[in-house]
Amino acid sequence: MITVFIVDDQPLVRAGIRMLLSGEQDIEVIGEASSAMEALPQVHRGQPDVVLMDVRMPGMDGVTATRELVAESAADRLVRVLVMTTFNDEDVVVEALQAGASGYLLKHASPTEIADAVRRVASGDTWLDATAATALVERLRPRGCDPTDVSALLTPREQEVLRMVAAGLSNAEIRDLLVLSEATVKTHVARILLKTGSRDRAAAVALAYRTGFVHPEDPVPGGAVPPMG
Repeated sequence: MITVFIVDDQPLVRAGIRMLLSGEQDIEVIGEASSAMEALPQVHRGQPDVVLMDVRMPGMDGVTATRELVAESAADRLVRVLVMTTFNDEDVVVEALQAGASGYLLKHASPTEIADAVRRVASGDTWLDATAATALVERLRPRGCDPTDVSALLTPREQEVLRMVAAGLSNAEIRDLLVLSEATVKTHVARILLKTGSRDRAAAVALAYRTGFVHPEDPVPGGAVPPMG
């Protein structure tokens, strides 16, 4: 069962999302809050799989709340935040993704899209609206940053995971070496793809080698045995 916590200052929005998700047999809404300050302690206690977070709220905004939740989450259980917005909030969406959100959901999305987004994010993937994904990826890159400068694009942990992916290690092998959950590893990989604009793992690895971030003679990270074949 995927557990969800809803954060939005509008009661009708919260009620609507709760109603839409109540018909899904594999999703359960375990709580809701009308502000980020109200939500933070409840999310820490309840440990939901996904937090649906409005980005524009009085007091603490959704970006700040996302940053705090991600920073304070356990290494083996990253908080997965799916921010809710409209097309007019693109600037804030970029800030939320940079803060660690796993994706964004348009408030007028269909019930099927909302449920699919929750499932994808819960599994460690990202969710971006297809019509704006390319533009958002471009804007996620730090200002003045060379789009091939992998070290500037990724956090130290993401760089570590990319080196392991480039060495041919599976998510399960990375999980064991870094002592993380496999879903957390998958989240790191998804964020690597998002930040580098790579369509899949192979493209991210190709970018890592092409730009000199990794080299064929590099030792396998963590001392793992490289895969055969």
